[in-house]
Amino acid sequence: MSSIIQLLPDHVANQIAAGEVVQRPASVVKELLENAIDAGASDIKLICKEAGKVLVQVIDNGKGMSVTDARLCFERHATSKIRQAEDLFDLHTKGFRGEALASIAAIAHVEMKTKQDQEELGTHIIIEGSKFVSQDVAVLPKGTSFLVKNLFFNIPARRNFLKSDIVELRHIIDEFQRVALAHHNIHFTFYHNGSELFNLPQSNARQRIVNIFSGKTNEKLVPIQETTDILSIQGFIGKPEFAKKNKGEQFFFVNDRFIKSGYLHHAIMNAYEGLLRDGSQPSYFLYLNVPPHTIDINIHPTKTEIKFDDEQALYAILRSATKHSLGQFNVAPVLDFERDFNLDTPYSYQNKEAETPTIQVDSNFNPFQEEKKQSDFRYKPKTENLPHWESLYVGLDTKSIDIGEMSFESETVTSSLFSDSEVEKAPTTTYQIHKKYIVNPIKSGMLIIDQQRAHQRILYEQFLTNITIHQANSQQLLFPITLYFSGNEIALIQVIQQSLESTGFVFEAINKDSIVVSGLPVTVSESEASIVLEQLVSDLQEEVPDSSFSQMDSMAKSMARSLSVKTGTYLTEEAQVNLVNNLFACKEATVSPFNKTTFITLSVEDLDKKFSI
Repeated sequence: MSSIIQLLPDHVANQIAAGEVVQRPASVVKELLENAIDAGASDIKLICKEAGKVLVQVIDNGKGMSVTDARLCFERHATSKIRQAEDLFDLHTKGFRGEALASIAAIAHVEMKTKQDQEELGTHIIIEGSKFVSQDVAVLPKGTSFLVKNLFFNIPARRNFLKSDIVELRHIIDEFQRVALAHHNIHFTFYHNGSELFNLPQSNARQRIVNIFSGKTNEKLVPIQETTDILSIQGFIGKPEFAKKNKGEQFFFVNDRFIKSGYLHHAIMNAYEGLLRDGSQPSYFLYLNVPPHTIDINIHPTKTEIKFDDEQALYAILRSATKHSLGQFNVAPVLDFERDFNLDTPYSYQNKEAETPTIQVDSNFNPFQEEKKQSDFRYKPKTENLPHWESLYVGLDTKSIDIGEMSFESETVTSSLFSDSEVEKAPTTTYQIHKKYIVNPIKSGMLIIDQQRAHQRILYEQFLTNITIHQANSQQLLFPITLYFSGNEIALIQVIQQSLESTGFVFEAINKDSIVVSGLPVTVSESEASIVLEQLVSDLQEEVPDSSFSQMDSMAKSMARSLSVKTGTYLTEEAQVNLVNNLFACKEATVSPFNKTTFITLSVEDLDKKFSI
């Protein structure tokens, strides 16, 4: 029997490895940015076209590579980060496996230019699908430039799995923000399709957060700092009143590496217990420093999961530090009524020495100087001779009036604003139960309608009609309102701007970190504008619609959910009848936009069975 096992060619092995390392353009961005940071760069530029499908370029001013290193870096398991297996537990760099560049070169056209500071000339290498096309000497500035074009050009099936430009750009922005937040001492610039999305100068951690997520973020942040033998925590947590529906502003960094940890997230949520509205998520930007030998990073291809030696201790410290910060800055309520908040000393002032107060002396003050006598002032009322009361009746005719000549109305007349026909009340046809259900009698029995789901269906069809068929009515605001969003949320709002305007929104301006709204749909009040847009952006980010129709559908669903009548809201009889009539005027009245039953029918036979008649 012949042998059937054989070694795969290198280019096939690289393509298989690329499936784990490079999942989408955002994976290329992450690997190239981390390599630039490991190279000691202080200025990094990211350039993308069509959400990275056509071009991803990263330019840095790091230490560069020699001619030999430039050629060797594209080989599998070739790395400058580690030398032996023990180094995996003493990592101080982002990369260590030596697979990223080989994987990228296997599925794209790669062009690399690099030069070291002490060298006069640099190296220019072109690779297409793991095949070296050329290697030349070139005049280049210090640093390295990686240019990745036509991603997945030789794997068309994988390319077809990529999402729309909006979704892929959102993933790239997420990776860019994670790297930029972890390294605030590096200047980052991000260009997409020729326009500048981010320009983040070197700054402190707080300023970097504000530069990424808008100027209003500054007032939301509460500093947190704790140092122990096994863990050092620094960073910021958000005030409970600014909590959002989505998890877009939750970041854990362990030794300047972004990670995801449901266990540590639970510690934060535990500290916020009782302070958040239902379904709200707090913001946090936490930088954890632990000894490298106490963590294991090499457990996942994306390196976003980490194993800790003592997770329970980290949980307790993180929860306590969060609670302490919320209490220290008077964010959490305190039940000690005799406590004077003015006597609380913040950490930053505990070790400061007291300053001698400055004293000002009035040299002109003389305590023995006689004071001027104040003049006696007494109120003396005016005394005037007032006329006698009988003078009020002087000149009146004192003739007697014959009462018999006067006529009186035989019946009391009471005026009414409505005619008798209008005053008569129509018989009540609907009833509200527990401010949740509407009961409507019908011939065969009764209908029991869920008021929230029914209203969602009504609003959903209204919004979908306005977006797809005709323009909706808009109410102009006397004073435009300014709403603040992060960079990627602003980018998403710009994409769906036309659809939002079809529903009735009018935008006066869309800036880098804010939007100015001058008109709202008729069904949206001024106080609900920020809630509706935040919920809409959150829903679109989570559902990541690809086609334009599904995007409109998601918008209509999100706005219907935000504006629908909530359970526990009292409805007048007129509102109940209106809701029932509008529900059965819908195309699909039986289910809500989220495929939940809107009403049930209870027949007379069912009622008879209940009473065993």
